[in-house]
Amino acid sequence: MPTVAPIDLDDHCLATEFLGEVPVFALASGQVVRLDHGTHHHELHDGLLATARTWDGHGLVTGGEDGKVMRLNADGSESTLRGPARKWVSVVAAGPQGAVAFADGKAATVLLSDGTEKSFEEARTIEGLAFAPKGLRLAMARYNGVSLTFVHGSAPALDFEWKGAHNQVTFSPDGRFLVTSMQENALHGWKLDGKPGAEQRHMRMTGYPAKVKSLSWSSKGKWLASSGAPSAIVWPFSAKDGPMGKAPLELGQRADAMVTCVACHPTEDLVAIGFGDGMVLAVRIADSKEALLRRPGKGPITAMAWNKPGRLLAFGSQAGDCGVVDIAG
Repeated sequence: MPTVAPIDLDDHCLATEFLGEVPVFALASGQVVRLDHGTHHHELHDGLLATARTWDGHGLVTGGEDGKVMRLNADGSESTLRGPARKWVSVVAAGPQGAVAFADGKAATVLLSDGTEKSFEEARTIEGLAFAPKGLRLAMARYNGVSLTFVHGSAPALDFEWKGAHNQVTFSPDGRFLVTSMQENALHGWKLDGKPGAEQRHMRMTGYPAKVKSLSWSSKGKWLASSGAPSAIVWPFSAKDGPMGKAPLELGQRADAMVTCVACHPTEDLVAIGFGDGMVLAVRIADSKEALLRRPGKGPITAMAWNKPGRLLAFGSQAGDCGVVDIAG
């Protein structure tokens, strides 16, 4: 039977991650709480807006209303990647080779591990950033689509156009697909493995009753789980054309609560589903078998993350009632 170790943080939890084996909870106030043989509080920002875990799994990159970009490591050490600035940093991303990207307004900056900085300008505000799984390529989501650019070299950015506001962007783990969540209740995707110069292949994933705020790829990239409905909407991506012409799975269906957060297990085809009433379920993708991980709480689940072995699940809520579930009990 799963056991829950609760922690009450009295603030909206925007993100949770495991840095190594250390769970951290990033709060809207700008504080990050680290559970490592006791509770450690790190005052990183005057108002936190965005977080991303580094690719090595040992650091958390954060951006805030104070314009700062910070890094917190598993051992509690802090570093300032950019000092206070006038514009809010509302989106950050971590990439291969220690690269970090952040956006403020229409500009995105990439900080490389050797101290080099690269800047990219868009015509509209950048709402989402993601690094490709291979090679230093950065996707920038904005109004009417996504720009995809190589960090090194001077090749022009590739534009993936689709009308509307795109506010989150993610690559499939194998790099074959690019998917955004939109201001309307929909996801949009593009195939990236077409021949150069060929017409772009689009994927429209619609029918959500609410905005999609949470996305998570299964470990091998066969499935993309999403929030925004009374069940987790899980799209199939194993076929050559991804979900085109295929219906999604609907997992963890409940009549009285919306799914607010999803997190796929790091090794199994299993998804943790957080709801608007604070409940958390684990559901196996193959047969929809459900296990209750946490009963309803004080507020909607807003953040979840598995540790690398997949035995522990950290969760956070809008009301600050957070915790760590040990699924093996």
